[in-house]
Order: sequence, then structure tokens, then C-alpha cells
Amino acid sequence: MSTSGATYGLEALAFGPHPDDVELFCGGLMAKLSSLGHRTGIIDLSRGEKSSRGTLESRAAETEAASRVLGLSVRENLGLPDGWLSPWAGFEAPESERIRESAVARVVEALRRLRPELVIVPWEEERHPDHEAASALVTRALFFAGVRKFETEPPGAPFTPRQVLYYPLRHLAEPSFVVDVSAVYESKTAAVRCYASQVEPRPDAPATLVGSPLSLSSLEARDRFYGAQVGVAHGEPYVVRETLGLIDPVEHFRRNSFEKPLFFPHRR
Repeated sequence: MSTSGATYGLEALAFGPHPDDVELFCGGLMAKLSSLGHRTGIIDLSRGEKSSRGTLESRAAETEAASRVLGLSVRENLGLPDGWLSPWAGFEAPESERIRESAVARVVEALRRLRPELVIVPWEEERHPDHEAASALVTRALFFAGVRKFETEPPGAPFTPRQVLYYPLRHLAEPSFVVDVSAVYESKTAAVRCYASQVEPRPDAPATLVGSPLSLSSLEARDRFYGAQVGVAHGEPYVVRETLGLIDPVEHFRRNSFEKPLFFPHRR
């Protein structure tokens, strides 16, 4: 598929700071796109080695299982340091070494190689410093991916995706739109539960937010709340930074017809 001279590979590529972040907060979108026949992928920036629970081996096995549930075409891990994600990592290296040391260059290389139509990125406001850093890191890489003289190893042709979507995590952002994920919600839940070391409450394990007794039920409550805003059982919120345009409003709203909402946004 191509537009304006761009040739695309994957239809959608989501970035997660750690394994399980994409599943928790936009796993419904990934499952739905796969169910529609789109080629999807996830890039985890770190291996989650600072996690209070699990091991690198167990987390890798959980990630592999979740990827199968979501029907992904691609799953990669850049192996950036957990707890030290930074959009500036490697920029202090000499010019000749930046293409290997820079975290931005690593993400740029992946974008140019996989050439996704949609890129899905963590929202900029978050409680976890790595999550905010991941948002800034991928956003910087999206800019430089289109700069011809920004070098990577191996080299790749400049690339700009069709659209960038931001997914909120623990901070509730006002969405630009909500995706109906009701039909695939069992798949999202199954993918999340693949990360048993992280999400299952265990009295013998360290206390964590994601592993707390109310964690999964609160996640479903969030998705039910956003679903109610568009009149469906489960929805996931997404933010875009540009004004969206429609070529044919009649066809758009005909194809995206929902029941009446049950909750309404705040009017300033």
C-alpha cells in the first residue's frame, strides 16, 4: 500500500516501555486490527528487568504467549535499560558512535525497517517516569525517521507514517476518539492474563500496582467507561495531536454508527 510516494509494511505498530504495557492499555486495538486482517506489531523498548516480579525468562515467555493471543505479525524488544529510558540516551556519544548508541536511532531504524501505517505511542502524561520517557523518545524518533541525513545502522530510507495515535495509561486523557473493542475484549483479557507474574495478586510476591487485587477490574472499568461514551460495552481511548479531516462525512458516520452515549465529556 502506498500514498504520497510512501510504501508501507505493517498496518499498525505499537510501542511499549515494558512488556505488558501495550496489552494492558491498547491490547484491544491490536486484537481488533489483527481480527480485521491487518498486520500488526509491538516493539517493547525494555525487557522490564527492574520489575519487582518475575524473571527475564518468565517475562519473555509471557510476552511470546501474549503475542500469539493478539495475532501479531512482529514482536521485537530493543533491550533499552529499564528504569533509564531517555529520549537523550546516547546523544552524549561521539558523532561516529551515535548511530549505534543513541536510543532514538534504534527506534528510527525500527520505524524505517517496518514502515507502519499507524504508530501507537504512550501518552505524554504518566505516573511512571519510563512511560513519559518512552513517549518523548518515540515522538523524537518519529520526527527523525523522516530526516534523510539522520543516520542509522543498518541504514534505512526516510519514512513518515500515515498517522500517530497516543494511548493513555494511568493518567486519563481526553480522547480524540474511542475504538470499540467489545468484540475482541476476551482476547485482550487473555493477552493481559498471559503476564501472570505481573498481574495476578499473590500474597508471597512484592506488592505492585499492576498486581494489586483491583488492578484488572479497574482496567476493565476504564474500558467500560470509555465504551459507554460511545454506546458500546468496551472502548479504548486514543489521542491525536492534529485535527483529523474527513473526505466523505456521510460515509464516515455511516460506517462508524454507534448507539447513544451513556456518559458525556466535560464542557468548558
